[in-house]
Amino acid sequence: MNEDVLAVTRPLKSGGWLHYLANPARFMRVAVPTLPWLAGVALLLCVVGIVWGYAIAPADWEQGDAARIMYVHVPAAWVAMAGYAALAVCSLLSIIWRHPLADIAAEEIGPVGAGFTAVCLVSGSLWGRPMWGAYWVWDARLTSVLILFFLYLGHVALIRAFDNKAHGYRAAAILALAGAVNLPIIVFSVQWWNTLHQGNTFSISGGSKIYITMLYPLLISTLGFYLAFIAMVVARVCAAICERKTASALLAAAER
Repeated sequence: MNEDVLAVTRPLKSGGWLHYLANPARFMRVAVPTLPWLAGVALLLCVVGIVWGYAIAPADWEQGDAARIMYVHVPAAWVAMAGYAALAVCSLLSIIWRHPLADIAAEEIGPVGAGFTAVCLVSGSLWGRPMWGAYWVWDARLTSVLILFFLYLGHVALIRAFDNKAHGYRAAAILALAGAVNLPIIVFSVQWWNTLHQGNTFSISGGSKIYITMLYPLLISTLGFYLAFIAMVVARVCAAICERKTASALLAAAER
């Protein structure tokens, strides 16, 4: 039987809570009934946050209505970086513990993360046009996010570049871990270099430079984007598991 198919249903022999959570059958039992609620809440929060930001929250005192795009741009940027961090964690679990579900999760995170990064880049370009007079400048923050987008695409392509799927998973995992060094560059680029991109206006530790009436819809939209990302990845992982189980069953029937 094909080893790529067997890898999904092969029981995990070693113990530990990571191994327990990595079992595809247990994952499906939790994910399938949870997914509709997760997607519904994500959609509701995204709609509430964006509508509140565009229709109710005040315009920025300096940038005017052009700054309202932040209710899409900022959440997409945060999710793009968090998604790559999750991709790196899954890659680490795959390399160290050889978890089949970690490989599947990493494979499905890639396209979703690339999509959110594309939203970040496009919305940022639309925001930059009235502020900088150009859709794109080779600013440190913009360039590092563009590199993040290419890292996502490279991960997606590398998995599919090998006939043996296991080799593709290993190569893509190494790329994901190496590319993780780009995350702190994105975060601190506005501090390390003189850039056109504005500095951080929100801080968890305090000292945020954003009005509370604008902060609430931004946080709601951000939570919605995060939940949407999780819902998309979970749905793709469930579909991938089902595809592999179906392929396994068909292959077993053909061999009889």
